[in-house]
Amino acid sequence: MDFTPTEEQEAARQLAARIFGDLATHERLTTVGTDTDPELWKALCSAGLLGAVEEIGLLGLVLLAEEQGRTTAQVPLVACGVYGVLTVARHGTDEQRARLLPGLRAGTTVVTGAFPADGRISAGEDGLLTGTVDRVPWLRDATHVLVPDQERALWLVATTEASVVPVELTAPWAAGRLVLDGAAGERIGGAEPSAAGETEARAGACADVLAAARIAFAGLQAGVCAGSLARAVAYTSVREQFGRPLATRQAVQSRAADAHMDTEAIRVTAYEAAWRHDHDLPSAGHALTAAWWASEAGKRVVHTGQHLHGGAGADLGHPVHRHFLWGRQLDAYLGCGTEVLAELGDMIANGDPS
Repeated sequence: MDFTPTEEQEAARQLAARIFGDLATHERLTTVGTDTDPELWKALCSAGLLGAVEEIGLLGLVLLAEEQGRTTAQVPLVACGVYGVLTVARHGTDEQRARLLPGLRAGTTVVTGAFPADGRISAGEDGLLTGTVDRVPWLRDATHVLVPDQERALWLVATTEASVVPVELTAPWAAGRLVLDGAAGERIGGAEPSAAGETEARAGACADVLAAARIAFAGLQAGVCAGSLARAVAYTSVREQFGRPLATRQAVQSRAADAHMDTEAIRVTAYEAAWRHDHDLPSAGHALTAAWWASEAGKRVVHTGQHLHGGAGADLGHPVHRHFLWGRQLDAYLGCGTEVLAELGDMIANGDPS
């Protein structure tokens, strides 16, 4: 396994870092408030970064997610990349790819995902969808939402077909409550499966999307943690106590070192899972491993970042507090460590090779 980015992946990462660095500043994020930044979204799409996900794959998206996490930039990049671009490119029909991908590349079509929905969406014999998912990230920005039905088929639903009730999460992710009441949807991969093998393939596609989403959001957590730790290191290097910078004290160094190791663990498990996914190797277990590290270790890192800022870290307007909120939100979104670990344990106990 070689996780070294390709030239294309590294170029995309550097471009994303430059755009996020220029436009996702603390001052700008403060001005944007809890809303999504439309100018930043336009800049990312105009630069071709969303469209590039088709070529740079899931590992490339993880690299972009890291850069977004470092600045906690408020755009639906990860959600649209994994639930939109990668899903359509990997599982859509030729006709769906030709019709949907241009809008996804341009950012005019924004897709988020109601994952995991845990069987809460059902499809009737007429193909109409019914059900509710309480918290869907970036739903208020989306033109479409990807949902799995009880049979684990994937459906793309226009948000005009759904009721979207705004929901406030820990992090400002423009979330909403999705209510489908006889909504028309488009089945990703084509019409109703006619054979058992096709039904299994659809269920496999659903599992594949869930694994990819866990990996991509774990990459986002790696960036959130790296950004939080960088702020803590910068602060403790200049903040003096009893005539010495805080960074010279062993207790501070130990906390920072532990946070660095946790961040690296999140990063490397996300990279490995993404690499395996891109090479069509079994990756569900690796996705759960990455999600567990992102949930458990991520929580520790953002707490450390805030703690090392002392009283300043408790200021709701301080940049490090935003990382704290994102880290806790990602912990919840990924399923919390105990839930993820239980699922991974069941997979191992059942002898699942993935």
